[in-house]
Amino acid sequence: MTFIESVHGGYVHERRVSVLSDWCSKLIPSNSTVLDVGCGDGRLARLIVDKRPDISIQGIDIRLRNDVAISAEAFDGKSIPYGQGSFDVVMLVDVIHHAMEPMILLREAVRTARQAILIKDHLVEGAFAYSTLRFMDWVGNARHSVALPYNYWTLATWHRAFDKLGLRIRSYESNLGLYPFPADLIFGRSLHFIAVLGMPTQKTNSDAT
Repeated sequence: MTFIESVHGGYVHERRVSVLSDWCSKLIPSNSTVLDVGCGDGRLARLIVDKRPDISIQGIDIRLRNDVAISAEAFDGKSIPYGQGSFDVVMLVDVIHHAMEPMILLREAVRTARQAILIKDHLVEGAFAYSTLRFMDWVGNARHSVALPYNYWTLATWHRAFDKLGLRIRSYESNLGLYPFPADLIFGRSLHFIAVLGMPTQKTNSDAT
């Protein structure tokens, strides 16, 4: 492990997971069943469940780790191995920019979710945004053999994707406070967002009947 990776693990990753667990715990509806797509080591999901014992979380990932902290199974990165409407909420935390076929995975999330989709991901907006995000991705994921296609989207691209899938933004926040000062000035900025998306009207009406 390099010095940079060591600092990232001890100084950045721990706080990031803690802060994200606070955000997700606040945004996930009561008594929800949740699918964590790209669950990684499962620590984020475990912290969420610890803070919100009313919800349950199942994980899936392309590469299952030996020390995963929640119940998890492998999938191919495209087809979610559950039926339509199997979970109240589908959660994708820093997953879409790793996907080789982002829209396919988003469509699968829409198919699998009954109530909402929770997305935390990146925005490639502003000076040096792309190079900063590439560096962050490499430091955090290269050693875990995570795919790094660097598929970062602008805010306009995200909105087009949501519109195409019929998703409605229920809540949106880009000031997440993921990193301690002064690191947040470099790695925070407007490079991140978390959003809760309501399901397409047609699907909601179908579920109601």
